[in-house]
Amino acid sequence: MSKRDYYEVLGVSKTADEQTIKSAYRKLALKHHPDRNPGDKNAEEQFKAAAEAYSVLADGDKRHMYDRFGHAGLGGAATGGFDPSVFTGFEDILGGLGDIFGFGEGGRRRGGPQRGSDLRYDLEISFEESATGAETHIQIPRQELCDTCGGNGAAEGSKPTTCPQCHGHGQLRYQQGFFTVARTCAQCRGTGSIVTKPCLTCRGAGRVQKERKLTVRIPAGIATGQRLRLSGEGEAGPSGGQAGDLYVVIHVQDHAFFQRDGNDLYCEIRVNFPTLAIGGELRVPTLEGDEPFSVPEGTQSGTTFTLRGRGMPDVNGRGRGNLMVTVKVVTPRKLTRDQKKLMEQLASSLPAETFEPTPVAEDDDKGLFDRVRDIFG
Repeated sequence: MSKRDYYEVLGVSKTADEQTIKSAYRKLALKHHPDRNPGDKNAEEQFKAAAEAYSVLADGDKRHMYDRFGHAGLGGAATGGFDPSVFTGFEDILGGLGDIFGFGEGGRRRGGPQRGSDLRYDLEISFEESATGAETHIQIPRQELCDTCGGNGAAEGSKPTTCPQCHGHGQLRYQQGFFTVARTCAQCRGTGSIVTKPCLTCRGAGRVQKERKLTVRIPAGIATGQRLRLSGEGEAGPSGGQAGDLYVVIHVQDHAFFQRDGNDLYCEIRVNFPTLAIGGELRVPTLEGDEPFSVPEGTQSGTTFTLRGRGMPDVNGRGRGNLMVTVKVVTPRKLTRDQKKLMEQLASSLPAETFEPTPVAEDDDKGLFDRVRDIFG
């Protein structure tokens, strides 16, 4: 049975360069790999054919012989399938597929300095502090570089040595067919080096636990759930690596009078009936203190007035929100005899209570039975 042309198998031209050939093979290998097509004999054959073609066309000498003499020029070098010596590892064959399974460059953990962990601190502040901004101090426990050894974990006068097991890579690699599996070196725990004489202060860890007092500047307008990032104030990195960051998560206490929605503030003021009826002056609480406010004559209970620019400041410095003031009439529970007489005189002087009819929609002139019938068909 005659064999297919290797260029035809990979779907490339005879002038294709090495990168084009490799890219074509990767696509076919991903598509027809047995692990992705279990039990599919045709896919298995396609995979073997692609691998065999690549083993020839990826080798300069074999490709030259193949171009001159065809399959006969290989002298049986590729007649039994592909040549595994062409490949240096699964990552080299399939590139990005190694990353998908966590074996590629993205999944490797190399020895040497590593970035420290980020930390979180939950900070509760008052409503007033969130409105005006503040500066406070916090105490956090964290891992810091050992001052004695400078973070390398070795005792004074010595230094870490390259791990003899992984030769400084921090990983051991195992070849399983096409796959190259990388595992963290157990002897150096992925650092790539070992400490024969550990530092007495940190016992070879390179880091020690400390309490650190930090100053936190709270911007005006900050709200619950927002975070402040303190760069480099997280834990020190192993082996002298870069420190992580500290994230301060803000929790604002509720206010007894104001409620916040975005940058707007809401409040409710109890007002007696005469003030709403004939108008008058009120004192409205704001973030800066009480301010005078004029209530127009005939104001209805439940009316909301807007005091522009009296809300919370924007945390990014883009102005301020509004203060929404709702007035509610308050009914006295107890009246003196004179007050009752005055109220009776007022009531008798006011027009009788009236009710305005509500406009009826077109469909509302139907009877109850007709409306129910329309609903249920």
